[in-house]
This record gives sequence, C-alpha cells and structure tokens, in this order.
Amino acid sequence: MDIKTQKELTRAKKIAKKGEIKEAKKIFEKIIKDSPHNQEAKKGLAALSSDHQNIRPTQIQIDSVMELYSSGKIHEAITSINELTQNFPKEPLLFNIGGACYLAADLINEAVKFFEKAIELKPDYAAAQYNLGVAFRTLKQTDSAIECFRKAIEINPAYPDAHNNIGLILLQYGKFFEAVEHFEWAVAYKPDFSQAYNNLGATLQELRKYDQAITNYEKAVNLDPSYAQAHHNLGISFQILGDEVKSINHYEKALLIKPDYGQAYQNISALKKYTKNDSQILTMQNLLSNKETLESEKIFLCFALAKAYSDINNSKDLYKCLDEGNRLRKKQLNYSIENSESLHSIIKKLFKSPKPISKKEISKTISSKQPIFIVGMPRSGTTLVEQIIASHNDVYGAEEINTMSNLISKILQDPSSYGTKGVPEKTLVSLRKEYLESLDRFGVSENIITDKLPLNFQYIGFILSAFPDAKIIHIQRDAIATCWSNFKHNFSSNGNGWAYNMNDLSRFYRLYIELMSFWHKSFPNKIYDISYENLTKNQEKETKNLLKYCELDWNKNCLEFHKTKRPVKTASALQVRKKIYQGSSEVWKEHKKYLQPIIDGLNID
Repeated sequence: MDIKTQKELTRAKKIAKKGEIKEAKKIFEKIIKDSPHNQEAKKGLAALSSDHQNIRPTQIQIDSVMELYSSGKIHEAITSINELTQNFPKEPLLFNIGGACYLAADLINEAVKFFEKAIELKPDYAAAQYNLGVAFRTLKQTDSAIECFRKAIEINPAYPDAHNNIGLILLQYGKFFEAVEHFEWAVAYKPDFSQAYNNLGATLQELRKYDQAITNYEKAVNLDPSYAQAHHNLGISFQILGDEVKSINHYEKALLIKPDYGQAYQNISALKKYTKNDSQILTMQNLLSNKETLESEKIFLCFALAKAYSDINNSKDLYKCLDEGNRLRKKQLNYSIENSESLHSIIKKLFKSPKPISKKEISKTISSKQPIFIVGMPRSGTTLVEQIIASHNDVYGAEEINTMSNLISKILQDPSSYGTKGVPEKTLVSLRKEYLESLDRFGVSENIITDKLPLNFQYIGFILSAFPDAKIIHIQRDAIATCWSNFKHNFSSNGNGWAYNMNDLSRFYRLYIELMSFWHKSFPNKIYDISYENLTKNQEKETKNLLKYCELDWNKNCLEFHKTKRPVKTASALQVRKKIYQGSSEVWKEHKKYLQPIIDGLNID
C-alpha cells in the first residue's frame, strides 16, 4: 500500500469518528475503486455501514447549527441540518432541530415532515410532539395541534408550554372553562410564566370574572414589568368596569413599553377628548407616516387618529383616516360581501318551512335559565336596550355571547346535507341543550339572561326553532346613522368584515332588512321591534312596553339605567353610563358629503 493511500485511509477513519459519515464513505469508495483488493478500505466501509446506526453527531456539530439558528441565519442552519440528517438519519434530535429551523423560515410543511420523522424515531419525544403541535397550529389545523400538545403532556405531564397552547386554542373557540384549567396547570408547573398568567386573565375576563382577571394580569406585569400586552389588558378590564383613570394609566404604561402600540392608542381615544395641541395627535401622525410601522398597528392608529380629528372638528382628515383604516382592515380580513349574501341565501332555504322542536323534546332540555335575545345591526342601540333590561333585579346582562353563533357555524359547515327538509330536529335539540348549558356556566342567581350579540339576527330561525318561546328584541335605528356609526368603528371581532367599506355597508344593511322581513313572515308575532329613536324620545313609555314584552314587572331602575354598576365591554360602554341622549341619529347629516356612497347604496334621498 502506497503512502498516499495510507494517508487517505487514516483521514477517512478520523472524519468518520467526527461523524462526517458522508465524506468518509466517499474516501473509502474512492480507495476501493482505485485499489479493488484493498481489504482495509473494504473493512472501513463495512464498519461504517454497520456502525452507522450507533454513530451520533458531536456536540460541536449540534452547537454549530444552533449558533446559526440563534443568530438568525436560518437558511444556513437549514443547509447544515440537512447535511447532518443525511449523515445521521437515525438521530431524532437533529430532525427536531431541523423542524424548528423550517418553522422559523415559515416553511411549515417541511417543518411538519421533520417533526414527524423525529417522533417516528423516538415516539416518546415530548419536545417534538409539542413542536409538531406548534406547526399544526400555524397551519390552523387546531384539532391536530391539540392532539400533539396532549401527547406531549402524556409523555411529560409537567409541560407548561403545552398546557398554555391548548389553553390558547380553547380560548379561541370559546371553551373558556377548559381553557382556564390548562392555564392554571401552566402556572402551577411554571410559577414565573407571565404569558400564561396574562392568558388566564384574558379567559377569566371572557367569563366576566373581572376581579380575578385583573389579579392575573397584575401577576403577569409583576413578573415582567415590560409586558406591554398585560398592561393593555389591565386597561381593558378597568375600562369595562368603568374606571377610566386606571384604564388610561395602564394603556399609557403599555405605550411607554411599546410606543407603536396602535390598539392602546385606539382605546385611549375612546376615553378622552382631544384638543388641537394634544401631543398625542402628532405622535400618531408620525407613526402612521413611518414605513416601519406594521399595517396591523396602522389600522388601530387610523381609527384612533380619526377620533382625534373628530374631536377637533377636522372632517377632511377624519375621513382620510377612516378611509385608510377601513381599507386596511378589510384587506386584513379578506372579506367579500358575496360571503354574507351566500350565508343569508342558505339560511333562508333552511327555514323556508320552519319546524320548531316539539314540546316533548323541549321537556328534555329544561333549564331554569331563560334567554332574551337582543338583535339588530351593530351600533343600533343593542347595548342601551340591554343596559335598560339588565338594570332589572331579575335580569343578568351577559352582553355579547358567542355561543349561539359558534354552534350555528358548525351546523352550517355542510348545509347541503340537510336537503329540502331544513335543519333536523335532533340538531336543534342539541343546539338548545348546549346553549342552555353555556348559560348555566355563568353561575349567576338570576334566571333571565340577556344575550345581545347583534348579528344573531342572522340566526333567528335557529333560535325560534330551538327556543319556540324565546323573547327576541329587534332594535331598529336610522339606516344612515347606523351605517355611519359602523364605518367609524374598528370592531374587535373579525365577523364584521362588511363594516369597512361604504358600498359593502349599504349592501349588508339591505341584506339585513331583507332577512328581518323574512323572519317576520316566517315567525309572525314572535319578534319585538323597538325603534332606537322612539326609545330616546319616549324613554318611560318604551321602557314599560319593553318590560311588558319580556314579562318583567315594572322596575324604576330601568329608567335610571345609567346608574347601574355592571361591567360593559362594548364600544357603547361610555354612552350607557350616561342619561339617554336625543338626536344622535341626526349627527350624520353634518357629514353628508362624505357619506354619499352609503346614501346612494341605501337608495335614500
């Protein structure tokens, strides 16, 4: 054997020990090609193949990839990890790291493949199960995500991040009680988990447990004083409770931490009256003109600045901001008015010949709780009507409950399966049962509970079929005033995509009028209409008629609703804590020249 060949053999053995399998293999194969009878090279190649399973990457190799990942050199890290997984195809750690690299590069499908390979190699790999769950959640495959997080917890019960992520998904789908449980597990296993405390607070806030929510938000900011979102959430809670001073204080703390926090500006704008010299106006203007400001933040800033311009009577800039904010928000939601038209068409077909559930089935789902549904267009006065009714001693105002819309969304996933027979009775019975169970979970002593989600007007057929004796109060307000008010408002919900364009607004309003006419014909004398304008002009008379319809005894508290101390979450919270204001439906006339697309779309002179 010549010296050159001997050196190559030595080099091949050395790099094989270092884990550079691919390169070592090439050298052995070249030696055998040049010297077919070289037994040492053949043994080296054979040993390489047999021992390959047992060879692991060095810590230096792993650290090298992690260094690339940590420094943001993601594509370089991917290149390196792909080479390592070729050399060490049985090493689960490498596939887990590779999945993380692809996840960071937003190559989610590739990340899934790597995490799944890691789990295939090591079924009890909790971290890989968790990471796979994160990938599925990014893909909005929430059922698969939850399954992975649960598997991670089965392997390692003390997995706070997995509990936190399950909680976030459950919170998203309105399963608040289950979410609370997981967030509580998260902080139990990790007492300094500020994000989980914040998420627990947000969930308790949804359950109307505001004092408990505040306690958890405060734990979050105590653990992490720079936690802007937790400060912001504290601001929201205090705003709901009517403590404007504390609310603004926390919004401003959030802004000190995150100066471009658009939502904080928007929330502050609802609580203050701007003057021309307010420095906050210039700050918001600068943020809007800054190319570095994210579009998601600009949406909030546009609506906040619009409110400021309204306060200082600058209509020109007011509508510039509203136009831009609404444009960006519609783009963000990717909304099409055709979606709403299709939904209404489907619903009408389902209830062409409505068949309420039988008394026999009703008797199987008896509950002490009696819902009152308050519906109409958003910004039509639903919050005011609920505040009036909820001021009664026998009524609990639950505000906007998403349960009905969430349940019906599931029912409508495949409407064609119902054919021409409409919604089956068993489906309506299930709807009734689950909705009543959701009311029981409020844990309140009052048996009468108001649900004032305005867009439930779309689901009146479902409601009256599942609850034949339900009280439904429909609020009507001046069409242009209603549309204008919607156009000025950035809703926290993503379900109001029609509100961010004047043409969409007028078309949706017409859809609303058509559908309400359909419901009145389908369920005659089952819906109580009340005019917002009449209510503001004849408060006592309309209030008495309202209570009579609800089969409630007269209660003078209902006339002094503004004195009622109850949490109010909606944008109308400030208004309902004041006496009734007359004339709000006429203010749009001062802005007529800016609202012509709405006026034309509604066919109103």
